[in-house]
Amino acid sequence: MNIPDSEDPKFIEIPEPTGWPIIAAFGLVLLFAGLVTSFFITFIGVLIGIAGFAGWFMDVFPHPKHFTVALEEEPQPHTTARSIKYLKIGQRGHRMRLPVEVPPLMAGIKGGIVGAVAMAILACAWGFFRYNSIWYPVNLLAAAAVPSLAEASQAALSQFHLLGFIVAVISHGSVSTMIGLLYIVLLPMLPAKFEWFWGGIMTPLIWSGFLFATIRFINPTLAAYVDWPWFIICQVAFGMVCGYVVFKEEKVETMQSLSIAAKLGIEAPEENS
Repeated sequence: MNIPDSEDPKFIEIPEPTGWPIIAAFGLVLLFAGLVTSFFITFIGVLIGIAGFAGWFMDVFPHPKHFTVALEEEPQPHTTARSIKYLKIGQRGHRMRLPVEVPPLMAGIKGGIVGAVAMAILACAWGFFRYNSIWYPVNLLAAAAVPSLAEASQAALSQFHLLGFIVAVISHGSVSTMIGLLYIVLLPMLPAKFEWFWGGIMTPLIWSGFLFATIRFINPTLAAYVDWPWFIICQVAFGMVCGYVVFKEEKVETMQSLSIAAKLGIEAPEENS
C-alpha cells in the first residue's frame, strides 16, 4: 500500500483522534466522587485515571500521532473519515467547532429504543435460564421505585407484578432514550477508525464500572442480586446496537454557523457560495 508523501500539497497531516482524554476525565470524576461516597470509588477513579492519562501520554509522546488525509478540491455532499473540505475565509464553515455534522435527534431516539429492546431480551433470557422467570430482571429494575419489590424474596421477584412492569418499562425506556441522544453527540467525537470499539464496547464498560461503584446507593436490591458478567454483556449489547443505529443514520450539519435569526426560523439560512 502506497503512503502519500506528507509534503504533497494534495494531502495534509492531522492529529490522530484519541478517546483517552474521555477515560482520563471519567477517572477524575470518580476520584472526586469518592470523596463524598467511599474510598472504593476513589480507588477505581485513580485506576481509570492512570490508564487514561497513560494512554493519552503514549498518543502524544515522544512524537504526536498523525495520519494523512486527502484534500478535496470540490465540495462534496458528505465528508468521509479520511477526507476534508476546503474551509475558505468569509464563507460558512470557516473556523467551525467540531463536529461539523451530527446524526439527527430521531437517530438517537431510535437507537435508544432499539438498544433498549436488545438489552431487555438478553436480560429476560438471563432471568429465564437462571431463575426460570422472565419477570425476575424486570422486578429487580423496578425495585428502586417500588418499596414492596425492594423487600421481596427471590420467589416473589420471580412473579409478575403489574406496577413493577410499568415502572421498569418507563425507567428503562427513558434512560435508554437519553443515552441514545447522548450517542448522537458522543459518536462524532470518537476516533473515526474505532467507533465500534469506543461507542459499542468501551463506553458501556465505563458506565458499567460507574454503576458497579454506585448501584448500592441507587438500587440496593439490584446490587444484591445482579449477575455482573451478564449485566455487562447486556450493556455492551445495548451500546453496539444503539451505536450501529446512530452511526448509520445520515448526518446533518450543526447550526453553529447560522445567525440567531436563522436558528430561530425567522430567516432562511444562507447557502454556501
